[in-house]
Amino acid sequence: MKRLSILGSTGSIGTQTLDIVDANRNALSVASLAAFSNVSLMEEQIRKYKPGTAALYDEAAAEDLKVRVSDTDTRILSGMEGIIETAVCPSEITVGAMVGMIGIKPALAAIREGHDLALANKETLVTAGHIITGEAKANKVKILPVDSEHSAIFQSLNGESHDSIEKILLTASGGPFRNKSPEELKNMTAAEALKHPNWNMGPKVTIDSSTLVNKGLEVMEARWLFDVSYDDIEVLIHPQSIVHSAVRFKDGAVMAELGIPDMHLPIQYALFYPERRDLNMERLDLIKIRELTFFEPDLKTFRGLSLALKAARTGGTMPTVFNAANEEAVKKFLKGKISYPGITEIIEKAMDMHKVIPDPGIDEILQCEKEVREMTAASEE
Repeated sequence: MKRLSILGSTGSIGTQTLDIVDANRNALSVASLAAFSNVSLMEEQIRKYKPGTAALYDEAAAEDLKVRVSDTDTRILSGMEGIIETAVCPSEITVGAMVGMIGIKPALAAIREGHDLALANKETLVTAGHIITGEAKANKVKILPVDSEHSAIFQSLNGESHDSIEKILLTASGGPFRNKSPEELKNMTAAEALKHPNWNMGPKVTIDSSTLVNKGLEVMEARWLFDVSYDDIEVLIHPQSIVHSAVRFKDGAVMAELGIPDMHLPIQYALFYPERRDLNMERLDLIKIRELTFFEPDLKTFRGLSLALKAARTGGTMPTVFNAANEEAVKKFLKGKISYPGITEIIEKAMDMHKVIPDPGIDEILQCEKEVREMTAASEE
């Protein structure tokens, strides 16, 4: 029986992880759960999965939860200390699915405890990849990608030599605006940006997909996950979202993972790697799909990706600046305070103002993120 510690259990990845648990009760159990503040859903999960420990980051929410589940044997914790304790409780795999910088310290703690890390949190590798991958190697644990694109690369590399990699081909749907001009983008609304053509994701990730910021963050993650240079990663626009990503090898062969847009497969693959198990989901019908198309990304129109690549190559604290400025900019856009192009304008301004720390520690990364958020949030609309 493999025990799971699930960080972000009430979010999209967390709830789908629990779907996998439901389908594999003979092989998986829940040791601990953690989330930000969703009391009602956490109560349901505690009563169903009976974890030994559960935590909510929000202290008031945790106190409410403690009262609600006082008739159970689950211990309720709060704050960052509580999240970290759920991450390191006795288990084989910690699922890192909390959104934002809050996920970094628990992920690091889980690695140091000797847990394999099934990782969905982007910030962990985007801002602290140099630290996280070093700790994983030192503690001899695996970082198992949950993101569909990174899982596809991981699966394509299974059984292959790292030295045989020529290029990682990272696919992107292009989002709802892939055929729009810069002039058209000026008038795009949040409601239009939230209509992703293929994937069902939360508002923040959906907006990031439309700007291609999300793909830029995935490039940074891929660099650390697969120990390649940025020159070895190529982004391709693939509107159908069927080829989730691929690897081209030195002999010219291309290995890819194809499937319908559904996160259950990459989650299950991470939890049971290297075993493949039955999964009750729709099967890909290539005859029905009929055609697969690929295009180069338009870096001039979708500056989120070009700025991400600039931040990636600069390194140090610059990826943290890029990520933090984007998060605050997306908040402003969703509230109608800035235009759609204003997202990348805010990111570029923050990057231009930043003095890079070349090899930051965790505290320097978190302090940088705090300062950029405060500066961006306080800037004129």
